[in-house]
Amino acid sequence: MLTKKQLQLLEFIHKRLQRDGVPPSFDEMKVELDLRSKSGIHRLITALEERGFIRRLPHRARAIEIIRLPESLGGVLEPQAFAPTVIDGGRPQPAAAAADPVRHAAVELPVMGRIAAGVPIEAISQVSHQVVVPGGMIAPNGQHFALEVKGDSMIEAGINDGDIVVIRETGAADNGDIVVALVEGHEATLKRYQRQGSMIALEAANPAYETRRYPEDQVQIQGQLVGLIRTY
Repeated sequence: MLTKKQLQLLEFIHKRLQRDGVPPSFDEMKVELDLRSKSGIHRLITALEERGFIRRLPHRARAIEIIRLPESLGGVLEPQAFAPTVIDGGRPQPAAAAADPVRHAAVELPVMGRIAAGVPIEAISQVSHQVVVPGGMIAPNGQHFALEVKGDSMIEAGINDGDIVVIRETGAADNGDIVVALVEGHEATLKRYQRQGSMIALEAANPAYETRRYPEDQVQIQGQLVGLIRTY
């Protein structure tokens, strides 16, 4: 039997994995459960792992996989066979789209160089190569491109150095979205977006990096994370 806090945390992780394809950061868990420190989250994570509800994946910073759910959250999940990881982000697709074979055909996207998951680097504008991604990642009416991640500032969001991120082109973002942001007209970075009045905060998912804040006219959103591809 799970405690109320354990169940609340498991449900939060499950919902974020369904929505974004990656688990929430420890900071997000702390805020969701209204705890004062990350140590409480560590204890809850350990308890869930000991009870066989989750598994922490090796060699991936704080990456979490749900193994099973209590009946109140839908019951047992079937384990997946090992395969190169392809993580779908964004909102769940409607059932009609899932049944469309064209929708799930593989798609080639241009890899527009590297994007900094650390301090900003020079803006990306040159195609370096092509990458094949599942059609299910791609919105039917959107424009998409891919970037290779450089740096470790987003590791608590499950985004590692060397990963390929799939980006849907957009000039708008909601709080909490992971975006490609062009800073001061010439530097691009991959961060979590938060609007704070007339300022834009670009948040890392690694406590080693500080949140950077800019006047809104110095930040241009170029795209939103919708998927991630990792090879081993």
